[in-house]
Amino acid sequence: MPATPRRARWPRLLLPALLLIAWLGVGGATGPFAGRLGEVATNDQAAFLPRNAESTEVIDEQRAFRQEETLPAVVVWTTDGGTRAGDRQRAATQALASLDGEPGVAGRASPALPSEDGEALQGVVPLRPDLGDGLADALERVRDAAERVPGTTVHVAGPAASQADLSDAFAGIDGLLLAVALVTVLVILLLVYRSVLLPFVVIIGAVFALGVACALVYVLADHDVVRVDGQVQGILSILVIGAATDYALLLTARFREELALRADRWEAVRAAVRESWGAIVASAATVALGLLALLLSDLTNNRALGPVGAIGVACAVLTSLTFLPAVLVLLGRAAYWPAKPRAADAGHGVWDRVAGLVDRAPRKVWAVCLAGLLAAAACSPALTSKGVPMDETFVGDAPSVTAQRVLGEHFPGGAGNPAVVIADADRLTQVTAAARGTEGVASAAPVTASGRPGGGKPLVVDGRVRLDVTLRDAADSDAARDTVARLRTALHAVPGADAAVGGYTAQRYDTLRTAERDRTLIVPVVLGIIFVILVALLRSLLLPALLVVTVALNFLATLGVCALVFPHAFGFTGTDPSVPLYGFVFLVALGVDYNIFLMSRVREESLRHGVRRGILRGLVTTGGVITSAGVVLAATFAALGVIPLAFLVQVAFIVAFGVLLDTLVVRSLLVPALARDIGAKVWWPGRLSRR
Repeated sequence: MPATPRRARWPRLLLPALLLIAWLGVGGATGPFAGRLGEVATNDQAAFLPRNAESTEVIDEQRAFRQEETLPAVVVWTTDGGTRAGDRQRAATQALASLDGEPGVAGRASPALPSEDGEALQGVVPLRPDLGDGLADALERVRDAAERVPGTTVHVAGPAASQADLSDAFAGIDGLLLAVALVTVLVILLLVYRSVLLPFVVIIGAVFALGVACALVYVLADHDVVRVDGQVQGILSILVIGAATDYALLLTARFREELALRADRWEAVRAAVRESWGAIVASAATVALGLLALLLSDLTNNRALGPVGAIGVACAVLTSLTFLPAVLVLLGRAAYWPAKPRAADAGHGVWDRVAGLVDRAPRKVWAVCLAGLLAAAACSPALTSKGVPMDETFVGDAPSVTAQRVLGEHFPGGAGNPAVVIADADRLTQVTAAARGTEGVASAAPVTASGRPGGGKPLVVDGRVRLDVTLRDAADSDAARDTVARLRTALHAVPGADAAVGGYTAQRYDTLRTAERDRTLIVPVVLGIIFVILVALLRSLLLPALLVVTVALNFLATLGVCALVFPHAFGFTGTDPSVPLYGFVFLVALGVDYNIFLMSRVREESLRHGVRRGILRGLVTTGGVITSAGVVLAATFAALGVIPLAFLVQVAFIVAFGVLLDTLVVRSLLVPALARDIGAKVWWPGRLSRR
């Protein structure tokens, strides 16, 4: 095709130039919001409990029993030789009493209580829950005061200490996570493109998408339309960068092909966008709608991720189809320098050999792949999702975890995290007796006007009383959850008590039950959404069903690998109840993305060259770019591992490993081999099935 005359180029370059200037303005205005989501984020785990659970109702009723909301810090003193009466007196008078009126302290601390073995003391200091960044300073004052007791080792446990460690884990998440992800992606792009300019263009587009997404989420969170916590914040950054890079890889690969056929860069961009936008929009729709399906969850943090993630994916599509084409028009062939654009039918080395293998022995290829995936999937039931023990919440030792472990060594396992019971006051005697008679309960006492259990007249508010029930087992153990279930059964049987059981263990129990319900509901909804989108894009019924089954199998195989890797390589004894659902939504939706990229190109080539050649040409032309996209996405999700939380490390591994497995096995071998073996009928009932 002859080149466009120089004078005719300028009008065509004006619109891309104006679009680029507009994006520079948008990027400058929204960029700072990528570092400001922490201002509207909350890491208070009580805000992310099941909405309709019994433990959540208890939290609402608890507020009536407090003149001021508090965040307890449990101080533990230990000695090797045992505590003497003087140690206890000094702890009470010099340490705990000295904190009265200190900044951040919400009321008088409890007396120091000795353990049964005589080797430890514990006291509770109520802190204000609205301290924010000042919580660490308040805990430091508590520790300084506690260390005045000579001959003892001091630990600080309880909700306040856990909250502080959680905040520390997310501190600097904006800068650290973003830097790790961007550097990782940049290195991979430099290796993939072997170009100087294009990797930086792709990175800038991803940063613009993240800035716009963060600005929108910031405004919505500031107006209480959506909720954001550190986990959602981190996943948003990774999702936007990974998705924007994937879509950019697809578009720029097609633009490179078109440049080899056309001298006019404008026409090359138009052709690339025309041939790519359908696959990009369809793949984005699977991810966005899959995330929005989380709105069906009763867990608030799941519901929070849905719209936030969908906004991020939409912004990734926006930059990929506006900012990137504008830059490509302005750069033209210079975008790939020093590499040169090549046609789609040019040699592709390894992918020519892969296509040849699929063409020669499709049945053997898909049988071997299927056997391997089924073997891995068979291990998936071994992956437990009953929650992560408190000492595994953080990767590495956290001060609050160590303190809780020490507390459990000398006091009842549930000390510091009692079950909270709210019941009618006129049934207090019966409720207390039923609680004390429940297997697994160490003690039960009504809360008095002083705000502490026992030692006075029970506090009655609107005809209701509160009891604190200490469990014998650690609050995060399976045995404690079983005790809560028995406690609820016993108290619900007390006539007229209208008793409800909450507290830390009850919250974990309700979260587990709700997560199981969510998986049962959301998994088929997501699969249905993906199937409908694939039917609309590929105009077939059999092939979309095949793709949905293969990505679901890939997910089960990934869980099977995790069942082996998590306990033996990472030391995790279980996963958070929400981890399988998060892994499913991301892995299935993102896995379908690569099948969309492949099969939309296969359909295009099949319409031109026939079904058999279309499968092989589609595999060869998309093999390199889709594999690169999979590596980029896996690397970006792996960056979540820099946050020392078991939940995010587990999600990062599931998505990263699953994406690589899908890219290298399912999309590259299993799906093409099945399509090649079935032949034209794989497109049934579309017109390609009759070729």
